[in-house]
Amino acid sequence: MIINFSPRFKRAYKKLPTHIKEDFDKQITLFVQDPNHPSLKTHKLKGNFQECVAFRLRDGYRVLFEFYTSTIVNLLDVGPHNIYKRR
Repeated sequence: MIINFSPRFKRAYKKLPTHIKEDFDKQITLFVQDPNHPSLKTHKLKGNFQECVAFRLRDGYRVLFEFYTSTIVNLLDVGPHNIYKRR
């Protein structure tokens, strides 16, 4: 699987607390192996985000992404649950 990191994702990742970055590093490994792994709680979004998907991190943080193809994923944003409001 090829993972592309958007500029917005990179900026948001830099601002994350250390423990969330560590959780992301662990979860992204799981994601590459199986995007639908139960511990990720991957879910499709609705409304303005109907083409996007998200998975969960600790403390209510989310990773917003889209499947570009079946083997290419674009990571769009990461942050607390309110990332949906700021897009």
